[in-house]
Amino acid sequence: MEEIKVLLDMEDMPKKWYNILPDLPEPLLPPLHPATKQPVGPQDLAPIFPMELIKQEVSQERYISIPEEVLEAYYRVGRPTPLYRARRLEKYLNTPAKIYYKREDVSFAGSHKPNTAIAQAYYNKKEGVERLATETGAGQWGSALSLGCALFGLKCIVFMVRVSYNQKPYRRILMELYGSKVLASPSKETEVGRKILAQNPEHSGSLGVAISEAIETAAKDEKTKYSLGSVLNHVLLHQTVVGQEVIAQFEKIDATPDVMIGCVGGGSNFSGFMYPMLGKKLRKESDGTRFVGVEPVSCPSLTKGEYEYDFGDTAGLTPLIKMYTVGHDFIPPPIHAGGLRYHGDAPSLCLLVNKRIVEAVAYNQVEAFEAGVIFTKIEGICPAPETSHAIKAVIDEALKAKKTGERKVIAFNFSGHGLLDLQGYSDYLEGKLKP
Repeated sequence: MEEIKVLLDMEDMPKKWYNILPDLPEPLLPPLHPATKQPVGPQDLAPIFPMELIKQEVSQERYISIPEEVLEAYYRVGRPTPLYRARRLEKYLNTPAKIYYKREDVSFAGSHKPNTAIAQAYYNKKEGVERLATETGAGQWGSALSLGCALFGLKCIVFMVRVSYNQKPYRRILMELYGSKVLASPSKETEVGRKILAQNPEHSGSLGVAISEAIETAAKDEKTKYSLGSVLNHVLLHQTVVGQEVIAQFEKIDATPDVMIGCVGGGSNFSGFMYPMLGKKLRKESDGTRFVGVEPVSCPSLTKGEYEYDFGDTAGLTPLIKMYTVGHDFIPPPIHAGGLRYHGDAPSLCLLVNKRIVEAVAYNQVEAFEAGVIFTKIEGICPAPETSHAIKAVIDEALKAKKTGERKVIAFNFSGHGLLDLQGYSDYLEGKLKP
């Protein structure tokens, strides 16, 4: 029998994170201070981040060692994760392409997010922080950070985008089970939230607003730091355990992906999955692989945004970063893929898209849910709405191969399960879902 899944042993788990910054085609432009518009230094970031993460944010070391305590926690919550062959989907599509997916849904939190949540909780605990404040869209990041804080004995407050807070109550319950305080954002807990609610009591929220609330909370309490689930360099760095495992797994079956696909909200899932392979390409150690990021048409930063400096949050509390953006005050429609409702993207990923090294496509949520339903029926696993965007692109690539007869290898990151997103699937099945 040909391979159905490729497993790794504990000793195969990466012991270092891969940092793409030294391999980029050109240096990233520095973040700018929101008030002075001058490049920010470590002292500007110290009030909201622990120093070790600030060092990782700007590090030019290609590999950074993973602390033993973090490795142990990775193993505890499900690393290394399996690589599956989607043989039934291949047969259903009648494609000559081989399709593989990396099972990040098997973590305790149900997604790839613990890879950075655990690391961030560890470094904050080590520096004496008592509480972390964060935002979450669909709730995957909030669940993961709540898990990380529970593992390392930290308190956690999560500002959950209001539309997702209402759509996904079980995500909130999971966070609360881990011990976190969860608030619908915009909330009455912060000045930013109160101001927005005064202007619009029915505001549906956005990741930009929730980030503003979390940063304000951290800035006002010396025992609290801010934790971000995507976009920043250190976050993408931690996620590269995924892509390093993928390389090892394809080496086991003597294959190389022709195309690597992932959904994109802020960029951590897709980047962590493909950066180690892309790094090999940038260093001329391999060639041929394409990299395709998939976003929603309702929040099309990579496909229709402007490549410019913008704030990472709605209130303008964060440094300005050079990225593709649809505007920090943009409020996207209330789609079910809450993790993809962010106005910008990771600077390193944006640079690679700008240089045409990485491709970007966009789909509406009806197309994505249709792909998710197909995958659930055929492969038996229900994907998160975010992951379903990637699956739609995978199906399109496989059907192109069917037309051309090309026996290409397609790999994608199954970034999270949809077992706590069933209301979205119910809306789709009942014909209530809008594009």
